[in-house]
Order: sequence, then C-alpha cells, then structure tokens
Amino acid sequence: MLPKLITSLPGPKARAVIARDDQLISPSYTRSYPLVAERGEGAIVEDPDGNRFLDFAAGIAVVATGHCHPKVVEAIQEQAAKLIHMSGTDFYYENMVVLAEKLAKLVGGGLPGSVSRRVYFGNSGTEAIEAAIKLARFHSGRGQFVAFAGAFHGRTMGSLALTASKSTQQKGFFPVMPGVHHVPYAYCYRCAYGKSPDSCAVECVKAIETELFRTKVPAQEVAAIFVEPIQGEGGYVVPPRKFFDELRSLADKYGILLVADEVQSGMGRTGKMFASQHFGLEPDVITLAKGIASGMPLGAMVARAELMDWKPGAHASTFGGNPVAVAASLATIELLEQGLVDNAGLIGARLMARLGDLPQRIPIVGDVRGLGLMIGIELVRDQVTKERAGDLRDRLVQMCFERGLLVLGAGPNTIRLCPPLVINKDQADFAAQTIEDCLRLLM
Repeated sequence: MLPKLITSLPGPKARAVIARDDQLISPSYTRSYPLVAERGEGAIVEDPDGNRFLDFAAGIAVVATGHCHPKVVEAIQEQAAKLIHMSGTDFYYENMVVLAEKLAKLVGGGLPGSVSRRVYFGNSGTEAIEAAIKLARFHSGRGQFVAFAGAFHGRTMGSLALTASKSTQQKGFFPVMPGVHHVPYAYCYRCAYGKSPDSCAVECVKAIETELFRTKVPAQEVAAIFVEPIQGEGGYVVPPRKFFDELRSLADKYGILLVADEVQSGMGRTGKMFASQHFGLEPDVITLAKGIASGMPLGAMVARAELMDWKPGAHASTFGGNPVAVAASLATIELLEQGLVDNAGLIGARLMARLGDLPQRIPIVGDVRGLGLMIGIELVRDQVTKERAGDLRDRLVQMCFERGLLVLGAGPNTIRLCPPLVINKDQADFAAQTIEDCLRLLM
C-alpha cells in the first residue's frame, strides 16, 4: 500500500482536532507538521479526512512491527481479558519473567555459557536510563558520568543531564543532575579532531583519558560511560568499530561501567537485534524501549547479574512491566525473530543503494549514513565547508509530508528514516524517489 491524498493538508477534520489540541495540550510538544493520525496498518497511517501516508517515522522508531500488527493486537486483547495490572513491583506474574528470560538471552547473544543478566522494567526509554544511572551509582559507589556531545538519553532530570542534543531541552531546567561530563562523539563526517576515518586514531576516546581524566574528573570517580551505538537525535551518526573497541578498553582499565543506550537503535532496527552487535560491543548495561513492544509503553534495563546488587526498595516502578505491555513485547520479539530483523537489513540495504550516492548527485546532501532501517541524510549548503542547512532540512520534511511521506529531523540538519520493519520494496522505492524529487526541488 502507498500514500493517497484526497484533501489539502491538513483536511477539515484534522484542522478541527488541531484547533482543540492548541487549546488544551502542553505547548512543550514538538510537532513538525500537522498530521492527525486516526488509524494505522503496517507502514500506512490514515488521518480523519481519509488521507493515507507512508510512515517513515514509525512513531519515532517505536512501531517496529508496523501499526496494529494482528499478532500484537491479538496478544494485547488476550492479555487484557485476563489480567491488565498487578504491579511487578510488589507481586509476581509469569509473563514478566518470560520476557526477562527472553531479553537476557537476546542480550547475551543466545550463546551457552554467556554472562548471566537481570532485567529491570520501566515504562519508557528515559526510565530505563534513570534506572541505569541509579544502578551504576549504587553498584560502583562512584558519582560521576561520561556522555557524548549530541547524545539524547531522555528528558527526566537524570537522563536530561546526560542529554546533549539541543540546548532547548535543558533551557529553564538548571541545575540538572550534577556530575556529567560530555566529550566529542565519533562523528566522522564532522570529526572534532580534524581526522578522516583512515587517519583516525580514535582521538575522541583517547582524549577522555588524556584530557578529561587528567584535568577535570578522576577516572576513579566515574561510575559509567553512557553511549548510543548509533547516535539518534544527534543525527543518526554511525561510528567506526574502533571507537567501541577503544571505549570498552578504557572502561575496563578504570573499572567503569559501559552503558549502551539502544532505546532507538535496538530491537532489530539496524538489521541485527541490537546495534551493538554490528561493532562487537559487549556493554555492561543495555537500555531498551521504543520498538520493544510495538507501541505499548515499556522500557527495560538489562545488566550483568552481578551488577544488580541493590536491595528491595532501591528502585521500582508501579507500571513497569505491565502485563499487557509485556504481552505485546513477547509478540513483537517473536515477529522480529521470524523475519523482521532480516527484512530491516534487506530493505535498509535497498534504501542505501538508492540514496547512498546522493552526495555525488545532489550538492545540498553532505552525507548519507546508516545501518538497516536507521538511515540519516545530512543537508549542507556547501559540501566543502559542510555548512549546516537546517532550514533546507525543515523544508524537506514539510515537502515529504505534502507528498504523503512522513519523516522526521534528527540533529540540526539531518532527516532520519526509521520506518516500521515491515516495509516492502515498493514502499522503500516510493520513499527514496520522493526524497530525491524533493531534494532536487530544493537545489
């Protein structure tokens, strides 16, 4: 199925909803364009006026199995008819244990003899990060953290301190949690040290030891390093493998925990269950959410079992691991393992084949990067100076919407492609052609 537009955008029914929203909903939300969603199926979203859109945003990389996958809907309905809530904080129910077993096995690669792991359940990505912050402090007895420029780890006060994506996200909320130190990410297209991938000696990691630990914070006071295997809000930035090799080595040298934030990159999006697997990275802690339950609110922090030495009452969540959300997650994982992870790799490769050479054909495209169905297209005014073209990116997002394609921005001047993992070749081709057509109009 492909887009079909039958009214101007937004249509009259959608405009009425937006007008009511403007009067009642918090103005802190960001809406890139006036889409009103009424129903969804697969990779298609329909508005109340009957306009049909191809969703290459997936509810911000959430609906991994597509909108309203029949098996996920069935799992939700069956569980809702049996038990909606009991709170795993105070009581027991089996499906939460089943999901924990499944996640622990997936994070361990499913290999016999792999390190045992324990799971904490919350409701969202930011809650998974907050849990990781608290666990790292509790276990290590240390109070400080290292994170990366461009990172997005959430908007609650602890995770917000780790976030360094947009100043707007912190404006008005100082002081945030103290003890967080940001360093450059391995953003090879815009290397902070002026290196190319061939000449890079992973200066961005080495500087943590030679500069940060030497001049500002003793390594022995750092509880954890938080890193996105592929930076999401920062612009869908894909580092080289040696970045993670050096980071793992540095963390081990000083007894620092390495936390991989896979909230956006995990659950099959990159063509592997976790983006970490592309780089041979074995984190001490991994945080998950978004695609974990196809749209139901669920987050998870999975840590090496020996790290979870905190005591009852140290941390919990009333709704974390809700039975209905857990049922949706189990159905989601089954679908991912039955072919959707593979489809993400195959269709992602098809999109990269169509879009990867855009910088050679369209001068306002500076870089195209990604793994699987996590692809970023960075817009510039000049390919030599790499001057960011945020206004062109914003216009591109709007132009795609006007043609029935839903995309979102990432970073100051990049669009992200993160469709449901169910998309097919025709849908991928439509998206690629639409994006190229719009880019040519912007030249």
